[in-house]
Amino acid sequence: MDDELEELQKPKRKVLKWVLLSFSIVVLLVLGTAGGIGLFIASALQPVDASDQEVRVSIPQGSSSIQIADELEAKGLIKNSSIFTYYLKFKKQGSKFQAGEYAMKPGMTFEAMIDKLNKGDVVKEEMIRITIPEGYTIDQIAAKVSEQSSWNKETFLGLVDDPAGFKNESTASIPDTKDVRHRLEGYIFPETYEFKKGSTEKEFVERSLEQLEKKLATLPPDWKDKLKARNLSIHQMLTIASLIEREVVVDTERATVSGVIVNRLKMNMPLQIDATVQYLFEKSKERLLEKDLQIQSPYNTYLNTGLPPGPIASPSLASIKAAIYPEETKYVFYVTKKDGTMGHLFAETFEEHKKNIANSKKATN
Repeated sequence: MDDELEELQKPKRKVLKWVLLSFSIVVLLVLGTAGGIGLFIASALQPVDASDQEVRVSIPQGSSSIQIADELEAKGLIKNSSIFTYYLKFKKQGSKFQAGEYAMKPGMTFEAMIDKLNKGDVVKEEMIRITIPEGYTIDQIAAKVSEQSSWNKETFLGLVDDPAGFKNESTASIPDTKDVRHRLEGYIFPETYEFKKGSTEKEFVERSLEQLEKKLATLPPDWKDKLKARNLSIHQMLTIASLIEREVVVDTERATVSGVIVNRLKMNMPLQIDATVQYLFEKSKERLLEKDLQIQSPYNTYLNTGLPPGPIASPSLASIKAAIYPEETKYVFYVTKKDGTMGHLFAETFEEHKKNIANSKKATN
């Protein structure tokens, strides 16, 4: 009887063993899979192998965190974009990421990349920086442009000599005469300009002309009325301003010299401004000789009455103001002091002027 019972229970035990074995296998598989997933996630959270090779990452405006994660994975900066996306959700990050081009290196942690994207620590664009000093001529500006950028000097000169494509209120008054040496002389406002790499000479000319317009807009509201009352065009005003710029160093004397120019024009006297003769030379001479004053040119204000055909340099806003608002005096002469101050002695008569010349020379003895 016992033997029969034993025989009946053997199949049941075998089934139970198989059930227990199957359950154990399933448990081991689940645990193994979970462990594998855990290891996978842990690995994905770690930085990729470090490298000093910089990687550029471009984030377009309006990119989602998923798109950014995909870009980071594509550039080899993270191991798995999905894990990075879930990490952002867990950390409540990604909503403040800023568009732009970033410089990153393999080996950066998630936190380092997130911090960079939040701050908008983008790569600064390479810029072209051009500084045009006050009183520079077109030729000097052309040389400066070629020195401080990859722009071509001849291309720039071609643009300023034929400014048909640059139309605004100021350039409209440039006379159509061959006597003007450079059409846009005096119109390139002296300033420091910055341009994105790849910008052109034309863009520089356009910007400088716009800057002149902006500066003129800061003048007192009656400035155009003042010019109209004196029957002066903007071109003539800039011409006077350029003469002041090249002649005057002491700011307080700008309006006074402007008044001298006005008085000489009214009297139909030659302006006899050395700077107009210096303009005829490639480089300014330390001292003009008598033969220099006899050079035949419409710019030579020793031989011609009235204003020269156009500006002889780029005037500052201070000189522009002085040209518009001259000081009312009876002065018709001035001479530079020789005491190193670069100031001037002014006179109403030629006799006073001769005395000023003598007194100026004494200062050097």
